[in-house]
Amino acid sequence: MAYITLNKKSLTHNYSFLQSLFASHQKEWAPVLKLLCGNKTFLEYVLSLGDEQVCDARLSNIKRIKAINPDKETIYIKPPAKRSIPNVVKYADVSFNTELTTMKWLSIEAVKQQKIHRIIIMIELGDLREGIMGEYLMEFYKKIFELPNIQVAGIGANLNCLSGVMPSKDKLIQLSLYEQLIEAKFGKKIDYVSGGSSVMIPLLLKKQIPKGINHFRIGETLFFGVDLFTNKTIPKMKDDVFMLYTEIIEITEKPIIPYGYLEENPSGETLEIDPEDYGKNHSRGILDIGLLDISNTEFLIPVDKEITFIGASSDMLVVDLSKTAKKYKVGDLVRFKMKYMGALRVMNSEYIEKKLV
Repeated sequence: MAYITLNKKSLTHNYSFLQSLFASHQKEWAPVLKLLCGNKTFLEYVLSLGDEQVCDARLSNIKRIKAINPDKETIYIKPPAKRSIPNVVKYADVSFNTELTTMKWLSIEAVKQQKIHRIIIMIELGDLREGIMGEYLMEFYKKIFELPNIQVAGIGANLNCLSGVMPSKDKLIQLSLYEQLIEAKFGKKIDYVSGGSSVMIPLLLKKQIPKGINHFRIGETLFFGVDLFTNKTIPKMKDDVFMLYTEIIEITEKPIIPYGYLEENPSGETLEIDPEDYGKNHSRGILDIGLLDISNTEFLIPVDKEITFIGASSDMLVVDLSKTAKKYKVGDLVRFKMKYMGALRVMNSEYIEKKLV
């Protein structure tokens, strides 16, 4: 059975690195834990590492976080759906918001639950996912004052989450100016100007974050140590927090070219034939994991760099073992590092065992 491990030593190292980095720049940060998909064992360990707020985009995960540590401050990092409003108010201390109608529902529910619910207003900076347009911010902000039991915790933005728009010092200055405009017009202090996600860390390392940006939500770099500008590991960070182990269930010398009439496979792919491969064989290994668990082989990185992918079906992954120097046999384990989206899919699969090591 395939399984994924979370390495405590590497994660602790990355967590401490980020704590020191943000503290040295007088910034606050909150780990984004949606990658853990609510896994209780993994959550318990991460929550033990520090006192920071934590973020998630799934209410079931936030509910589990609160069950583990009721005092941990939680941020729901997407605009709430109407049907989820009662649970948002119950389990999330803060939520991202872009719609006045939604905030009215939150207000009604917060009054009902006798709670103060805090919001972060998300502002559009060009990536075109969630966020109100900047020209409407003042009018929008003014109307929030009329809502009982709602408190503005801050403003924020997302970049590089949908369209691939990268952050820049100019965009962050723009976000910081919105804070200054609100404080000047309404005489209200904005606690958080939440600049974004892991993609901001390279700018922070280069000291290109404006002073007014004081809060970040970090997931990918925490778990993968990656610089999202270069896609390389940040010096002094670890890239082996997660490791996927798959078992070889067949090894056979087979033709490179399938024989028979070719049509699309169940994934909608049509195999392209290289005429030079006719008559050639290679060693094909089958692993006990498939598209149901990994979504796409592009998100997997073989530790043995001589292993290449041939293809995948719903429950099996086929690899080429011809060039590797290791003498694999049936029952051996093949290890993979993963990109963020690959680990997210594996963590979400109930068929993959999760181990803390």
